[in-house]
Amino acid sequence: MAHPDLLAHRAQFEKSITRLGEGIYTAVGYAASNVHMIEGDSSITIIDTSESTKAAENILAEFQKLSDKPIARIIYTHSHRDHISGATVFAQGRDVPILAHHGFKSDLVAVSDNVPAPNMALGRRTQAQFGIGLSGDERVSLGCGPGDRPMQGLGAGFLPPTQVIEAECDIDLDGVLARLIFAPGETADHMMVWLPEQRILFPGDNWYYSFPNLYAIRGTAYRDFIAWANSLDLIAGLGAEVMAPGHTNPVFGAEQVQEVVTTTRDAIMHVVSHTAAGMNAGQSMDDIAATISLPDHLVDKPWLGEFYGKLSWSARAYAVGTLGWYDGNPTHLGCLSSRSRAEKIAALAGGIEGLWDVLKNDDDPQWKLEVCDHLIALDQPAEAQKAELLTTLSETEINATARNTYLWEAKQLLSRISEGSDT
Repeated sequence: MAHPDLLAHRAQFEKSITRLGEGIYTAVGYAASNVHMIEGDSSITIIDTSESTKAAENILAEFQKLSDKPIARIIYTHSHRDHISGATVFAQGRDVPILAHHGFKSDLVAVSDNVPAPNMALGRRTQAQFGIGLSGDERVSLGCGPGDRPMQGLGAGFLPPTQVIEAECDIDLDGVLARLIFAPGETADHMMVWLPEQRILFPGDNWYYSFPNLYAIRGTAYRDFIAWANSLDLIAGLGAEVMAPGHTNPVFGAEQVQEVVTTTRDAIMHVVSHTAAGMNAGQSMDDIAATISLPDHLVDKPWLGEFYGKLSWSARAYAVGTLGWYDGNPTHLGCLSSRSRAEKIAALAGGIEGLWDVLKNDDDPQWKLEVCDHLIALDQPAEAQKAELLTTLSETEINATARNTYLWEAKQLLSRISEGSDT
C-alpha cells in the first residue's frame, strides 16, 4: 500500500480541462505534463505538447470541443521531453511555427555515438524513476503527474523549434498580448509565457505542487538553485492572478500565487543555507543530508510535500554542483572497492554469518539494505532479502520517484533470481 499522503496528492492531476480565463484553458491529468491553449481572434496557440502522441491526441480532441479555430503556433516552455513530444499531433501536418528559448537543447535530438556517455545508465534510471513496467497499483503517480496515462507514442511526436527567441519580448498571439520571459530553473532554457492583460502566467516547471525536483534521481546536470530561486522572485513580482504550471493544478488568486511562489523560493534557499553551513562546518555529506528538514514556517505547506523533489537529495546535489564530489575529508580521497569494503565489514561482524544475523535481528531497513549490498558483493544470495526491503520501504515513502525506483529495482532483482533458477 502506498503512503496515504502520496495517494492524496493524486488530486493534483485528476483529469480535467480547466478554464483559466476567456478562451484560455489548461489540460491537466492527461499526461505527465500539462498542455495549455490560448484562443486568439482566428487561431489557437498551444503551450507545450505533452509526452506522447496518444496523450496529445486526447488533449487535442478536448480542445477542439472548445474551439474549431486552427492551431497557428506552438510554444515550448523548455526542452524536457514530457513537454515537447506531442508537437506533430498539434501541428496536424502543417508548417506551424514552434517557438523556444535560444538555448533549447533536448535529449530527443540525436546525440553523436562517437561521444562516450552513460546513456544506458540514464535509460535504466529513467525507467526506475518513472516506474516503467510497474502496474497501476504499484505506480500510483509520478510525483508530478498521473502514473496511469497513455504511453503510445512516448517521445515520438517531437518537432524542433522553428523560431528561437534570443531576448525577452512581447508577441501577438492573434489578438492576445503575451510576453516571453527567460527564467532558468528546472532547466536553463526555461521560457515563461505571461499574459499581462489577463494576469495569467504559464511558468513551465519553475513551480508545481510539490517540493521542487532540484535533483532528479534518473541523473541530471546541476540545476542552478540560486537561479531557480531568483526566477521564483521574478514570478512573485509579476503579480499573477492565475498561474498554470507544467504539472499539477493551476493556482487561482493573486495572494495564493504569491504565497506558493515565495514559500517555494524560501524552501530552495533553505536547502542552500543548510547545506552551505554544513559544508563550511566540515560536516560529512551524509550528516548534512540526514539532518535537513523544512523550517517551522514552511513545514506545513502542502505544496512543499516531498512528492517529487526531496530535501536530502537536493542537499547532495547542491554540494556536488557547487564544490564537486570531494567533501573536504581526506579519507575520501581514496576508496575501497565494494568487495574489499564488504570483506572488512564482514570481518567486523564476525564473518559472513554475522552479516546474515543483521538481516534477521536488526530493525533498521536502511542499514539492512546496506548489509544486503555487502553480502551481494561477497557473492552471497541476498537479492531476495534486498527486494523485500525495497518493497517495504516503498510503502512508507512519500516521494513518488523514490517509491517507483524501490519497486522497479525490486522487480529487477526478483526477475534475475527467477532467471537464475530456470537455468
